[in-house]
Order: sequence, then C-alpha cells, then structure tokens
Amino acid sequence: MKRLAIVLYNLGGPDRLEAVEPFLFNLFMDKAIIDAPLPIRWLLAKFISKRRAPVAQEIYNHIGGKSPILELTNQQALALEKALGRHLKGVKVQCFICMRYWHPLSPQAVQTVKAFNPDHIIQLPLYPQYSTTTTESSFSDWDQVAQTIGLKVSSNRICCFPNDSGWLTAQSDLLKAAYEQALSEAGGKPVRVLFSAHGLPKKLVEKRGDPYPRQIELGAAQIVQTLKSQGIELTDWLVSYQSRVGRLEWIGPSTEDEIKRAGLEGNALVILPIAFVTEHSETLVELDIEYKHVATEAGVDTYVRVPAVGTHPAFIEGLADMVLLALEQPQKTCPGGGKERLCATDVAGCPVVPTTT
Repeated sequence: MKRLAIVLYNLGGPDRLEAVEPFLFNLFMDKAIIDAPLPIRWLLAKFISKRRAPVAQEIYNHIGGKSPILELTNQQALALEKALGRHLKGVKVQCFICMRYWHPLSPQAVQTVKAFNPDHIIQLPLYPQYSTTTTESSFSDWDQVAQTIGLKVSSNRICCFPNDSGWLTAQSDLLKAAYEQALSEAGGKPVRVLFSAHGLPKKLVEKRGDPYPRQIELGAAQIVQTLKSQGIELTDWLVSYQSRVGRLEWIGPSTEDEIKRAGLEGNALVILPIAFVTEHSETLVELDIEYKHVATEAGVDTYVRVPAVGTHPAFIEGLADMVLLALEQPQKTCPGGGKERLCATDVAGCPVVPTTT
C-alpha cells in the first residue's frame, strides 16, 4: 500500500449566516432525522428550516456568525496525518473531511478522495458513540455517492470508540483540571459532574435499537474509573442530555433540568460534553452561555465547562492507533478496529455482527 485515505466524518456547520437555513434544510431532509416519505419530508424540512433559521442565526451570532467545526476538524486532520506519518513509513497518508449537512459534503469529499487515487480507505467518524442518526447516516450517504461517482477502492470503517483509551485519557485529563478548578472555587460546596450529550428521540432507542445512550453511559463510567485509578474519586456524577427540539419525547434526564436540580441542592457543577470532539454551537453557546445563565438563575455559583478534546495528544494518538489496528483487521470493525462487538446483543441498531471467535 502506497496511498492511504482517511475519511473523517462529522456533522458540519454553517460557514456564514446565509448558510444557516440551507444547513438546517439538509439536516431535516435526512431520513435518519425525519423518517417520512420524500415529498412530505421535503415539505417538513423546508418549513422547519425556514422557521428555525432566525433563532439559529442568533445562536451563531454569538460565535462570529459561523460554526468553527470545519476549521477545528481540519486541525484534527493535520494532527492525525502527522501521527500516522510516524507509524506508516513509505505510505502517503491524507485525511479528507466529509461533513453530513454542510460543505464539504459527500459529493465533494468522494470526488477529492477519488482524485487522490488511494490504494485503501479507512472511514473514521468523529462521533465517539455510534448512532443511526449520525454514524449510520454518514456511512449511508457516502456509500450512495461513492456508487454514483464510481469510487471503487478497498475500504473499511471504524464504527465507534466510546471506550478507546486515547479518547478516555484525553477526557479524563481535561475533566481532572476542571474538577480541581471547581473544588477550589466551590468554597466547600459539593461538586457534581454532568456528562452532557446531545439528546435523541426516545423512539429511536426503543424502535431502532439505537446504541447511542448505552455507549454514552459506558464512556462516562470508564472516565470516572480512569480518574479513580489516579486517586480522584467522583462520588456525584450522572449522564444528561441537551439540545432537545420538537415535540417528541427524548431520552433523559435533560441537562437543563439537572442544572436546576443542582441549584436546589446547593451543588457546584462541572459539565463535560461527552459526545463532542470539537467546539461548536452546542458547547460554545448552549453550554457556555445559555446553560450557564440557567445555572446562575438556579443559584449555581460555580459552573465549570470541560473543553472538547480537539487535538489533545492522547486523543489524536488514539485515533492513529485505531487506524493502524483497522489496517490489520480489514473486516468491519468495532470498536476502534477490534473484532468484538461492543454493544449488547439486544441492541439491534449496533452495526457489528456478533462474533463467535
């Protein structure tokens, strides 16, 4: 193998205020988000995106009028290329970004990869936890476009990494610093840690068997265990979910409700965004501005938000290790190149067939 392409998937975000409405339209046109026949889905996507655009534009106004996700993902791509370059001598490694709802979208990404003419492709979602609404949707969109454009190259994919050692180490390092900061600021008040993840409609878990919440819980528990091995025992922590939209019932508890409860119970708070690898509107606006205001109103005096992992060395090295392991095991991989199924066998939405070996 002389040329290796790494495709990094993420949701994407509008690169200017005028892009907010079409970005939202692309989001709600995704069958994984609105499961309705195409004509109805198009009408719903058009209606919802037009109605929500002014509110979303105001959100992006708080962070310079655009999402920083593409620039930050580019930084991760460059860091991963350097890390893999240290391990794969004589191989031209290049990372390609493929966003689901805004540029670079699958058609552009597939064409760019095809022009690179790789000998092999590794598909690596930057969604730590597998969900039918994110990972599966990105895979499906890529497959459809690749078939249309005629990209025929040997390929395998990493489905998820909620318990990857590099991911856990990076999260634990950042949480440790935030927790110690909260302890010093709390004035003796107990400190509660919220592992906040983007929410999901409850029906997707019950009807599709989406493994996302179980993987969130698995990762949170292992981060707590990692800190315990370092002599820091978190006695008060829980998983919560943010960013609820629409009228459907979502998985819970909600991060907003838990912030209010912390105020009633006299707790300081540390918030760790456990489902996000880069900063974007859900961290920079929802957590840092909107939920911090909720915390202040609820009487939470100490509110510390853990940064996203970004290009933390342990995280990047963990991604590199997953790619290397996936190259050794070219079948469908879970997690991070391993043969063993991560999800329980009753989780129907897990894409990995249980192995008997």
